[in-house]
Amino acid sequence: MSDAVQQLETVKARIAAAEREADRTAGAVTLVAVSKTFEADAIRPVLAAGQRVFGENRVQEAQGKWPALRQEFPGIELHLIGPLQSNKAKEAVALFDVIETVDREKIASELAKEIARQGKAPKLYVQVNTGSEPQKAGIEPKDAVAFVARCRDVHDLAIEGLMCIPPAEENPGPHFALLEKLAREAGVEKLSMGMSGDYELAVAFGASSVRVGSAIFGHR
Repeated sequence: MSDAVQQLETVKARIAAAEREADRTAGAVTLVAVSKTFEADAIRPVLAAGQRVFGENRVQEAQGKWPALRQEFPGIELHLIGPLQSNKAKEAVALFDVIETVDREKIASELAKEIARQGKAPKLYVQVNTGSEPQKAGIEPKDAVAFVARCRDVHDLAIEGLMCIPPAEENPGPHFALLEKLAREAGVEKLSMGMSGDYELAVAFGASSVRVGSAIFGHR
């Protein structure tokens, strides 16, 4: 068994334990295995072990490996979890099943055009910059609820959830609590939050999916 497969099993067991601890339904939390920067050969053992939900940061990198992997392994669900440039909206809609990083009007507009043009509707999440970090993508928390409403009413986009990446040096708990509050106010059900260092805490705060990379694949 490869290291990645052993680590995958450990992560899944810890998610299951965190669900029990938080009195949540078994299987309520989806594991998104973050495969960015890893080649197809590193991902195949994890696919062979049954993992089917993966996250990638860059459209171009994902284009280079996932079409072939989809041919080999049925039922893959691919999430875009990195910032989306408006000029990549066409490729993103074609390739990804879930786009978690809708964070500004121009992206919403371009996605709406491509969804209409391609007749393919990936699930969409709004990324919230819960720490208001200037270098980080995501909409400001104070604008998030109104932006979700604009995505629906102006662009006819079905927003399914919210996503956040808390500041690295801060306790993530308050950021997870803020995202859950904003989701309730915006009327969306899904919460993408929690990474390798804090995914169990995210489960306790109501995450519907956690994005785990280095705890499965190792450090890049």
